[in-house]
Amino acid sequence: MFCLVSQFVSAQIIIEDEEEAQVVKTDSVDRTSSRKIDGVAAVVGDYIILDSDIDNTILQLKAQGASMEGVTRCQLFGKLLEDKLYAHHAIQDSIVVSDAEIRSAVDYQLQQFLAQSGKTMEELIAFYNKEDEKSFRDEMFEINKSNKLASEMQKKIIEEVEVTPEEVRQFFNKIPEDERPTFGTELKVAQIVIEPKASPENVQKAIDQLNQFRADVLENGASFRSKVVLYTDDKESIKTGGLYTLYRKKPRMVKEFRDVAFAMQEGEISEPFETEFGWHIIYLEKIRGQEYDVRHILLIPEVSQEAVNEAKAKIENIRERIIAGDISFEDAARESSDEKETKSEGGYLINPATQDYNFELTRMDPELYGQIQDLEEDEVSLIVTERGRTGNIKFKIMKVSDRVDEHVADYSKDYLKIKELALNEKRFKVIEEWQDEKIMETYIKINGEHRDCEFSSNWLKK
Repeated sequence: MFCLVSQFVSAQIIIEDEEEAQVVKTDSVDRTSSRKIDGVAAVVGDYIILDSDIDNTILQLKAQGASMEGVTRCQLFGKLLEDKLYAHHAIQDSIVVSDAEIRSAVDYQLQQFLAQSGKTMEELIAFYNKEDEKSFRDEMFEINKSNKLASEMQKKIIEEVEVTPEEVRQFFNKIPEDERPTFGTELKVAQIVIEPKASPENVQKAIDQLNQFRADVLENGASFRSKVVLYTDDKESIKTGGLYTLYRKKPRMVKEFRDVAFAMQEGEISEPFETEFGWHIIYLEKIRGQEYDVRHILLIPEVSQEAVNEAKAKIENIRERIIAGDISFEDAARESSDEKETKSEGGYLINPATQDYNFELTRMDPELYGQIQDLEEDEVSLIVTERGRTGNIKFKIMKVSDRVDEHVADYSKDYLKIKELALNEKRFKVIEEWQDEKIMETYIKINGEHRDCEFSSNWLKK
């Protein structure tokens, strides 16, 4: 059974009593009517935490398969206090989140709730003791918005935290030799990717269809969002109606997509344009300073079986040339690979966690590990057939090199990993200091038995 974490704050009257505080929710239609909702465990700034929030958090974690061994109610309560402190100060710092993005997330969550439970919307509303679908959606909206605000506040706190080489050296030197971390076996991974190409006729067919969508919206008032749900090949974005929020200072999406979006005016729909994923049109829904809410439709031109056969023959030929010694793997990648991210790097993949070429086997993506686990040093793999991020078929060959066995951390060899550890420690201290400061200047009231918790932070302001 799935559960909602009820972290809802709306138009509320907080009645405080020495023994127990209760929340009374004012009816939005009849301001004179009210009913008891739940006991108040805590107030943090403009937010409340209900007694039931802790229970719902436990139920949700269990529903997700998380182990609750060693986790206490007080620890979960402390985490809820932290989240509300972040959310409160996000509002104080004028951090804005996209209401459209939150509403789209709620739509998707409701679809998931209905699918997982097998209930109708009416049964779901009754199960969660809500008055109607609107109040249910409103509560989910506030939950999601609060969580998003908390997340953005945390990012803001640490976004400018950096470590100098001297700080990294000092961090490493203060670790006793017998306590230094051990890094698992590492290696580099390279690949050559060949993707079948759609015919010019099929490309034009996709462009024509996008132009039809565009005209139908602009000339006939059709819903862009409905067309996303019905036609887009970006299946992941269906849950949000094709919505993405772009930030000028934080690149998201590929460059071609950003260039088109940032050149548009609010309410415009772009002409069809191409990226590595296929052909798109963008509807610029809202501009909020440096943030752009855009919806897009992606169409991937159909690829013929003949093109698939040609691509497979091409990569077979490349593999034969490498094994025969006619060309190196790296030069073959630069010459022939269709993967832009790795082509200029001789086919070498960049580890997203460390931004270098080294992958630790124990932390490698399971799918990638499965593809290279049996390869010897500099051995060229058999041809791997897989689906790309948008479902398109592609062929690739792989190799591993520069294998380094498990070893105790070495400052010169493992500098980037040690730097990341030092940075994480500094970020933790910055967040800790921020929390200590904000707790003291924020209105916080802990009620009833919750005051007996042993908190890691000074929530009781003793």
